[in-house]
Amino acid sequence: METRYFYILRIILACSDLVLVNVCFFLASNLSYKYELNLEGSSYQYNAVIFSLIWVVCTGIFGLYSECTVHKLESIYRATWRSIILHIFLFLAYCFLSSRADFPKHILFSFYALMVLGFVLSRFIGTALQAGITKSYDMRKAVAVLGINDGALRLASYLEKQSSLNFVGFLAELGEKNTSYGKLTVVEQVKIAAELGVEEVFICVDPDQMHSLTDLIKEGEKQCVRLKFVPDLSALETNFRYDKMGNFTVLCARKEPLESIENRFKKRLYDIIVSSVVIVFIFSWLYPLLAIIIKIQSPGPVLFKQLRTGRDNKPFWCYKFRSMRVNDESDNRQASRDDDRITPIGRFMRKTSLDEFPQFFNVLLGYMSIIGPRPHMLSHTEEYRKIIDKYMIRQFLKPGISGWAQTNGYRGETKEIRLMEKRVEHDIWYLENWSLMLDVKIMFLTVINILKSEANAF
Repeated sequence: METRYFYILRIILACSDLVLVNVCFFLASNLSYKYELNLEGSSYQYNAVIFSLIWVVCTGIFGLYSECTVHKLESIYRATWRSIILHIFLFLAYCFLSSRADFPKHILFSFYALMVLGFVLSRFIGTALQAGITKSYDMRKAVAVLGINDGALRLASYLEKQSSLNFVGFLAELGEKNTSYGKLTVVEQVKIAAELGVEEVFICVDPDQMHSLTDLIKEGEKQCVRLKFVPDLSALETNFRYDKMGNFTVLCARKEPLESIENRFKKRLYDIIVSSVVIVFIFSWLYPLLAIIIKIQSPGPVLFKQLRTGRDNKPFWCYKFRSMRVNDESDNRQASRDDDRITPIGRFMRKTSLDEFPQFFNVLLGYMSIIGPRPHMLSHTEEYRKIIDKYMIRQFLKPGISGWAQTNGYRGETKEIRLMEKRVEHDIWYLENWSLMLDVKIMFLTVINILKSEANAF
């Protein structure tokens, strides 16, 4: 939906900023004459290139000249200051790691002072020019919406906020104002759009009206109006995603970042690295220490294993340090506060989550992940799938040692269905919003919660 005006604006902004960076460096270098520390010609050219390259990298990282950023002034300002700050850190890192640690400090200070001042003036002048051009010449693309339903209202709200578009309104309302006739057909509304100079019409239709799209397309082409169809799927209450499969457009019922092989590779590599480090540097000495105490306090095996529900509802053996006396209720009964089955060392391990450490082997073998929905007993999976809507969606992922639900306080015993529903809700949010940085965030939050000693850890 980018217009020629905004495309040219992106190019001008990128070129003018690069020129500004070089002008600031030139002025800062000339100030060195006063201190008799003039940079040699070859050194000046070399550093000017380095400064420019670092600026290109910084703006690329924050998307300063991307289509999404240029359409909003606040986004331009935000990306600009972030790029300047990152430029400072990257150049200092470059000086530290290279043989140029003795780069004149006063030139560096002068450059960044001029750079900040220059960008303040540049952005102020740019904002004033853009406001003047927009006021004098409306270069935005005229668009309208055909159809009035919940989806159309949301779409109209979005279009009104786009600075590159001139949202003229709903065609049904525009048609009534510009004709003496009664209610117009959708084909007649397209004709009205052409008469009003509308360039694009967004058609928000309900799924049961898809049969009428052919006539609309024909009329739009006849009137030289571009039609863009936005199906209103809001009534289905799900987070749809579109995929391409050959020449077919596939509508997926839910957004799942981890369906991407690239994302799965990142997550698996992260799991292997973290689990290997924990096993080598922590589990190697923790196991014999806890094994001795567990054996002294209660007869039985050191490790407790139990079949639990894994990815795609496939069972796997989940390992933990045994925190209870050997009993016949472990496959059906959750641990509760003041549970008489829990041993003294078991209570400490559960409070500090040390009992979960053997699960890093589950992670290394690929049955679990560091972060994901907590694995439930098979009996509980069968119980909850019958009474909680969308419960089985969480099984699309590998279970995790910790998860988004646990860091938000939904861990331990679930006496009420409401608590399990909230846990499922958080698990589904994690599935739809996964990123590697989210995994890192959850891991650190988990460590913090352990140190704080959570109330639900028993």
